[in-house]
This record gives sequence, structure tokens and C-alpha cells, in this order.
Amino acid sequence: MSTRERYDLVILGSGSTAFAAAIHAQELGKTAVMTEGRTLGGTCVNRGCLPSKNLIEAARLVYDAAHPRYPGLTPVHMPFSWAELVAQKDEIIHEYRAHKYESLLDASDQMQVVPGQVRLVSDHEVEAQSAGGVCRLVGEQILIATGSAPLIPDLPGLANVPYLTSDLLSSSDDPWGTALHEQFRSLLILGGGSIALELGQMFARFGTQVTLITRGSTILSGYEPEIAEALTAILQEEGLRIVTGAQVRGVRHEGEGVALSIQRHGSQQTLSAEKLLVATGRRPNTQEIGLEQAGVKLNQEGAVRVDCMLRTNVPHIWAAGDVIGRETESQMATPVGAHDGKIAAHNALSGEPLQQVDHSIIPRTIFTDPQVAVVGMTDEEAVAVGIACNCNTIPLSVVPRAGAIRDTRGVIKMVLDGSTRRVVGISMLGVNAGEVIGEAAMALRFGATTDDFIDLIHVYPTMSEALKIVAISFTKDVNRLSCCAS
Repeated sequence: MSTRERYDLVILGSGSTAFAAAIHAQELGKTAVMTEGRTLGGTCVNRGCLPSKNLIEAARLVYDAAHPRYPGLTPVHMPFSWAELVAQKDEIIHEYRAHKYESLLDASDQMQVVPGQVRLVSDHEVEAQSAGGVCRLVGEQILIATGSAPLIPDLPGLANVPYLTSDLLSSSDDPWGTALHEQFRSLLILGGGSIALELGQMFARFGTQVTLITRGSTILSGYEPEIAEALTAILQEEGLRIVTGAQVRGVRHEGEGVALSIQRHGSQQTLSAEKLLVATGRRPNTQEIGLEQAGVKLNQEGAVRVDCMLRTNVPHIWAAGDVIGRETESQMATPVGAHDGKIAAHNALSGEPLQQVDHSIIPRTIFTDPQVAVVGMTDEEAVAVGIACNCNTIPLSVVPRAGAIRDTRGVIKMVLDGSTRRVVGISMLGVNAGEVIGEAAMALRFGATTDDFIDLIHVYPTMSEALKIVAISFTKDVNRLSCCAS
């Protein structure tokens, strides 16, 4: 059976970017339709942010019970049921998908989703093919919001062995996912970025023997070296093995597990484990969606090329979210996609002056324990654009809240424009760093200086005081200050 329908806006995808665009289209009184070839809601709610943070927190509870920070608390081995943990994770996925996505469709007669494998057949027409037949959707405007997928490196032998990706966080009823039916005894993880570190620490805390392998000289390439060095020490202390500077030469079966042949410091080594997790990043979903038929151009990284209004080279076709990769200095992150989805819908449908995206201030967090949170530039990035950089790093042992809760792991680094004392970057490794970085992002957005951080009265004792204390450290010895003094 084949149908053909017309809409003001046809959206490829049904994740956070797509929904933000469809909601705004509805607010503008326009009709919008989304398409989805996998699971409604996209990566974040189904197999990304939400399920990972759920299990990361469960792992923290298990670890903290066995490693109490306070004298007088007795370490205990907390028994847990892996099957029940996975089942409750699935419940969270289903609950949030129903509440944040399905319920919105039920409440609207202007917004809908067409299931099926989707592709552009022309610059105005999208085809969705499912078991029920083919549905052709004609859009006055088109938005590409197909998100991203795990990036799989081209390694000898990898295609011949079973391996995992971050899709392992999918719910057990996801036919495209790899559910966590059993706990792993040992795990090799390819990668040294956010996904590798979050999942590596999580599995290790549940009792899996974890080895992280990265080709870089450190983990967290592109982050401040002080952050990477401090986090490396913390993870190693917890028992994770971190192998840096490794070139993978081959992947093969070994018994009932997998083995990696690597070259490191001029010598060949073999690393073995029960399972292999590939966490080497993500790639934009631009393959096999008909971009060539619509004349939409990609950049060298395979992302959809857009201008600062999120417009592609085809005037009525727009793109937003992970599918644009690093275009316009963007980041692959759910809140960025949702923010940009609304702007794309405004520009496509409102008839008002086009809005530009501003990706200069995007806070982001890695949910290790302690957390890594950053906003703005690193000192290396500041120097690269000609800023007369002035930087300072302090340990969290000087932050009263960290001392009070007996968790002084981590550091905070502030990067200034030395000529104006305007803060251009903040990086933090510490307890609840992700909750602190929002204040930093707001400050950077409005051009705050160190004096602005110092003059602002912070609640005592909180981790947000770290921002004030590192600002003070440019002119004073913070070890010689009383509580709350500046």
C-alpha cells in the first residue's frame, strides 16, 4: 500500500532535535511530520544519556558502599541482581519515552510520526518504507535530524568478531539493540573519550575487569591535560587498566572471547577479554538517506554542511543536531540538538528574520565519578586564536564543600584573556561538576571577569564555590584565606 501526504515541515528523525522542531512548528500553527526507522525518541532516551546515567548511579552506590570515605563507616559488599538492574533501566527508558515523546503525539493533532526506513527521493519528498507499505511525505520545508551512530573504526579482523557499542544500553525490547543480558567478567574498551570512560568505570564498579585502549598519549584528547592526568590516576586507583599510545593491529577470536593485537612503544602486545566494546566516538547518520537525490552536500567528516542559520546548500532543506557534526562549532549533544531544532523550525516556517545559532558557549559533562565538566576554551585553544592567555589550576582540596564531604578528588582550571581578565574557559574535575558548570556557562555568555566571580556571593559550603576560589587564586594564595573570604 502506498500513500502520499503533504506537510509544512517533513522531519527525518524523531529524537530530541526532531521533537523540538515539531513542537515549535505546532506553536507556529504549521503541520509537521517526523519519521523514525528505529525507536521513537532517538538515541538519548533509548540507548544514550538516560540509561547510561541510570546504571552509572547504581554502580556508584555499589562502589561507595564498599569504599566509604568516612571513618566509622564499615565497608560492605552490596549484593545486587544484574537482571533486576537491567530491568529497572528498561523501565526508565519506557517511562521517559512515554512521558516525553509518546504523550506529546497523543495530545496533538498537528504532530505525528511515520515509521519506516526513510530516505529523500527529491528535494521536497521523503519516502518511509515499512512493513505496512510505502508512505511518501511531501514537505514545503525539510529538516534533516537523523542524529548519529557509533563510529566503527576500520580495523583488521573487527568485522569477523562480535563486538559491542554504546547501543548495549538499549532496552531488551529494542530489536536493533544489544541488551545487557549478562554481566561481563572482563572487557576491552577501544577509546579514551567520554563514552569509553563512563562505561568503563561503570562496568568496573560492577566487578568487570576493564582495560581501556586508546591511541592517544592520554585519555580525553582535547581536554585540559590537568583534567586528563587527574582522572587517569583516579580510574587507575579504582582498578581500571589504561593503555595509551596503542595502535591496534588486529582483532581476533580467542577461545570464547576476543583478543587485540596492539603495537605500543615499538613492541607487539596482545590484550584479551571476554567482550570488546568499541567506543571510539560517533558519526553523523547521513548514509543511505537520499541526500544525493536531494542535492544536499556533506563536509569532509560526512556531516551535513550548514550555515549559521542551519540551512543546507538547498534553500528549503535544513539540518540540526548530531547530523551536522562539528559544523558551526557545534557539539554532538542532546541539549544542543533540541536548542537548534527549534531554531531550524523558526527559520523554516515563521517568515520572520532568520536566527543564527551560537555554539560558542556549550557546557558539557562526562559522568565519571568524579565528573568532568567544561565550558569555553582550553588554554591551548585560547592561544591558538590569539588570546593573551592567563591560566590557573587549583586542587579541590581548597574547596570547603569537598573537604566537608571527604571527597577532594579533582581540580578546577580557569582560562582568562589576560588583557581584559574576561574568563574564556573553565574545566573542572570534581564531585557534581556537572551541576557547577551551568553557572560558569552563564558567566561566560555574558562576558564575566574574575572580579564578577569573586564579587558574587556563593552559598557556603557548595561545590560552586570552586569558581570563586579559582578566580581569587589569580591574585591571592587561597590557602591563606578564611572561609568565604575573598
